[in-house]
Amino acid sequence: MDLSDRTVFIVGGTSGIGRELARRFTAEGSTVAVGGRSSGALSELSAEGIGTFAIDVTDGASVARARDDVLARYPELDTVVTMSGVMLLEDLRDPGHFEAAETTIDTNLVGTIRVIDAFTPHLVQRGAGTFVTVTSGIAFLPFPPMPTYAASKAAVHAYSEALRAQLDGTGVSVVELVPPAVATAGQEKVNPHALPLDDFATEVMQLFSAEPTPHEILVKGVLMHRWAERDGTYDDLVAQRSQALAMLPGRQG
Repeated sequence: MDLSDRTVFIVGGTSGIGRELARRFTAEGSTVAVGGRSSGALSELSAEGIGTFAIDVTDGASVARARDDVLARYPELDTVVTMSGVMLLEDLRDPGHFEAAETTIDTNLVGTIRVIDAFTPHLVQRGAGTFVTVTSGIAFLPFPPMPTYAASKAAVHAYSEALRAQLDGTGVSVVELVPPAVATAGQEKVNPHALPLDDFATEVMQLFSAEPTPHEILVKGVLMHRWAERDGTYDDLVAQRSQALAMLPGRQG
């Protein structure tokens, strides 16, 4: 991937990893736009010279409007990164968890599908382009306090694989970014092993620029998650991660 000559739309890029990637692509010389729900964050990014668009991936009409606005302003768009997501704790012993599960699926999985569906005709018509989907190490090694998050990211992985197969021959590639825990939004306070955002982004951009670009962008810090089953460490790691169930409100005390 030539990072210096792309036109990139990052959906869910108003904070954390997405925001940093927007800045990195811009620094490399690409034209970058960001979509999100936070008007304050969008204003800040606009002041940096990054294009901004309001979009709510849980609302099909919002996605369609954003698509039309983006393509009107950037008809040469060739890269769509879809990374909107929520991470919610759920206690599966409490039926009240269902609302969190529904929100998670609608944002992380269905939201991803909405964005891909919106931009597929444009990229296929161009005959060249890239979708970047964003999953998680948790897609491959569940974190038991966030069961639907893990399920949603595993589903996006499977969807990405199918999308790649279906778009074969169109000139449109599908790249899956698989982050481990990264030190954003206070992650470093609860997980001392979270990767510094700067280090993560530097490694990601190096992998994006590899020739050929890998189907999966796997920084070193996520390899233990991605290959846990293959390496025979899966059961022990899930057992270790299950200790975090104590953080659920209903399990404390």
